[in-house]
Amino acid sequence: MQGIQSNVSHSPESLGHSPWRQDLVSGFLVFLLALPLCLGIAMASGFPPVAGILTAVVGGLLSSWLGSAALTIKGPAAGLIVIALGAVTELGGGDAVLGYRRALATIVVAACFQVLFAVLRAGRLGDLFPSAVVHGMLAAIGVTICAKQAHVLLGVSPVAREPLGLLAEIPSSVGRLNPEIALIGALGLVLLFGHASLAKRVAWLRRVPAPLLVLAVAVPLGLVFDLEHSHTFTFSHTLFTVGPSHLVNLPDNLLTAVTFPDFSRVLSPTGLKYVAMFALVGSVESLLTVKAVDLMDPLKRRSDLDRDLLATGLGNLVAGLLGGLPMISEVVRSTANLGSGARSRWSNFFHGLFLLLFVAFAPGLIHRIPLAALAGMLIFTGVRLASPGELVKAYRVGVEQVLIFCVTMFVTLATDLLVGVASGIVLKTGIHLLNGASPRELFRPDIQEQVGADAVVLHVRGAAVFTNFLALKRQLARHAEAPCIEVDLTEARLVDHTVMQRLHELEEEHSRQGRRFRVLGLEQHRGLSAHPLSARKKVQGGDLGLTP
Repeated sequence: MQGIQSNVSHSPESLGHSPWRQDLVSGFLVFLLALPLCLGIAMASGFPPVAGILTAVVGGLLSSWLGSAALTIKGPAAGLIVIALGAVTELGGGDAVLGYRRALATIVVAACFQVLFAVLRAGRLGDLFPSAVVHGMLAAIGVTICAKQAHVLLGVSPVAREPLGLLAEIPSSVGRLNPEIALIGALGLVLLFGHASLAKRVAWLRRVPAPLLVLAVAVPLGLVFDLEHSHTFTFSHTLFTVGPSHLVNLPDNLLTAVTFPDFSRVLSPTGLKYVAMFALVGSVESLLTVKAVDLMDPLKRRSDLDRDLLATGLGNLVAGLLGGLPMISEVVRSTANLGSGARSRWSNFFHGLFLLLFVAFAPGLIHRIPLAALAGMLIFTGVRLASPGELVKAYRVGVEQVLIFCVTMFVTLATDLLVGVASGIVLKTGIHLLNGASPRELFRPDIQEQVGADAVVLHVRGAAVFTNFLALKRQLARHAEAPCIEVDLTEARLVDHTVMQRLHELEEEHSRQGRRFRVLGLEQHRGLSAHPLSARKKVQGGDLGLTP
């Protein structure tokens, strides 16, 4: 996931059980942020706008009480837009409404798998996926979001449907942009990027949700341009058309928005493909977000990942049956929740309650939101997902990380998300084989256990890589109460970046709990870069300098 930094300051008095008023304020601020994002994500996914609200309401009112991650906000996420839109398009065969109902069926079945994952204690899946693959996947999603929403922001209907074609068509859309719609979208982008820059230096600005600023400008502009009524205008000797199609369309009665799934194609090859993608990608994204938010929790609480996966699965089951988007623990809203001073799961509940009340009693206000403003918010999110900074971080860890990142991203853009992630994992596995790991060691690590009075020592031989890390973690879990655990990598020929990163995380976790966790035996290993968590290869009496 993207790096998350907390700008929250906490007084000693605030670290106890805070009054519900603090969570009420936080929930309201997150609601202001979530409202436009939920609408935009739903529309970009090929779902009705209200579907995003339905999911956030279920996430806040139901899932907040089932999971153990107290400070995460559950709802629709930009990271699943590509999968949801693909499901609607492929399963509908040209019929958007039928595709939407069939996509709901894949969400429901995927939710059942997420519940099964939780029962089987598969929360550790978050440790399995290499970070370069995850970042490459998210970068591809970010590029796809930008490619699709750029045309919405410009007020132009593109001809292409695939990401690479949409990217290539952007210059053409710029040449025939709708001036009024593009002005709304451009001003939204300026406000979003300006807010992100100024908030680093102006403390009070961090508490003002940037999407709220965008709506404060976009809605009045929509009224000035009279987007509620279809009409034409001339600009630079060219005739343009605007009207309600450039505004959010929401039903007057929330109950009429409830849509039931169509299970007729869920067991087809295409249906099963999207079930797998919703279940796997949604689970991994959610688990990574929970782990990241845990690191920022001022009370240093640690979430039960299996229980949180269960909450996500049950929430998706309800949301899918009602006509909503898939939900995950969402990173942007969760970070905003922390920044607003949230202390408990009540903030998530209040955010869902405010959304429900607003949609139930003020749907007319939502209808006045221009689609170009939502497109600007999604492009901003896409740029953050596809930030060049992630590529720079990968390069610092090692050249092989850049290769894995780029292959995952480009294969995802050219094919689909599942193939892209698989290609990144296969490439990383191949690199391990080239670096001396044997096929057997990839999945069955050679670990010798030594239990002493003062410490437990695990001697790892052969290869310590992402494909066999879960086996190592299971052995570590057997000694969860030991005062000192040491992992000796002296005889390991290869230690990859994923394992180095996970061991570093375990070291920090044990330190917070007042226990010792040490990694030994890397003196005779050569790093593939100067980064402290880069992959390491055993050197037999040779030069320990860095590889070129």
